[in-house]
Amino acid sequence: MDDKMLARIEGDPNYRALVKERTAFGWTLAIIMLVLYYAYIAIVAFIPSVIAIKVTGTITVGIFLGAGLIVLSILLTGIYVARANSRYDDLTRAIVASATGVAK
Repeated sequence: MDDKMLARIEGDPNYRALVKERTAFGWTLAIIMLVLYYAYIAIVAFIPSVIAIKVTGTITVGIFLGAGLIVLSILLTGIYVARANSRYDDLTRAIVASATGVAK
């Protein structure tokens, strides 16, 4: 890739939109996950009696909360992939078409 094409891509409004949207959305999902993970760790550290509550047999609230965090992280990943496969791919195709003059 030459400098002219790089400059054309960086000047493309679709490229700026892609970078802005992807960065903001990625940070939003990361912050959601970090807040929930640290909340779980805070419960373990400061009020372990909540985690130790037995739900059934030897299964405790902590196991459900931990499994919930894992499921939530998979769900957030799926949300990001769905966005990437639709909005971000559309922007990428527009950027490529604009930079090369070839519609894909």
